[in-house]
Amino acid sequence: MIYGYCRVSTKKQSISRQIENILKVYPEAKIVTEVFTGTTIKRPEWIKLKGKLHSGDTIIVDSVSRMSRDAIEGVEEYMEMFNKGINLIFLKEPYIDTDTYRKALDNSIATVGNEIADIYIEATNRVLMMLAKRQIEQAFEQADKEVKDLSQRTSERLHILKSEGKEIGGAVNKGKAYKVKKAELVKAIILRASRDFNGTLSDKDVIMMCNGNPQTKVSRNTFYKYKREL
Repeated sequence: MIYGYCRVSTKKQSISRQIENILKVYPEAKIVTEVFTGTTIKRPEWIKLKGKLHSGDTIIVDSVSRMSRDAIEGVEEYMEMFNKGINLIFLKEPYIDTDTYRKALDNSIATVGNEIADIYIEATNRVLMMLAKRQIEQAFEQADKEVKDLSQRTSERLHILKSEGKEIGGAVNKGKAYKVKKAELVKAIILRASRDFNGTLSDKDVIMMCNGNPQTKVSRNTFYKYKREL
């Protein structure tokens, strides 16, 4: 059986490109989709898929990061699948397909019966296997690095926002927009003073009122943006 595994981390991300990429090359693949973080291999749909697998079955993923973005878990999962006879195909990283790794094993040099020569041959075979496995590890490490870099950039961005006097709304990880302190102050003025809400002033006068305080100074475009949100 051939399965195509497609994963995104949040519902806001599109999964269609992964599905298209897989079906373009393997139209017979049964597609399994999942919305779950790739920082752990313990994902509901992935676990269900593993429970269906038999030796000789194939899993196709668009890229290694779709399978796992944790280097240690990713390599362990890869080797477990390999040892069970499950084929793994990575469309963007074909050099670590299980068939490629299997060929590296099959192409090991045969011993010749000479004690000294065989020592060198066995050592060479071990080095070749180490290099092949190292390629697999590096692919998962790169996926791991990407997610850590993203986390670092997010942390730095939050630090910058806080240093600029901006408050961060709760549940950033759920995709909520930043709650800017100045925006809340300006909106409070609009609600209180604008004749479109609870006040008597025109837009021009409300803008002048806001701009009388550095903490609520606002451009015309931003003012109308806040007003639309209200």
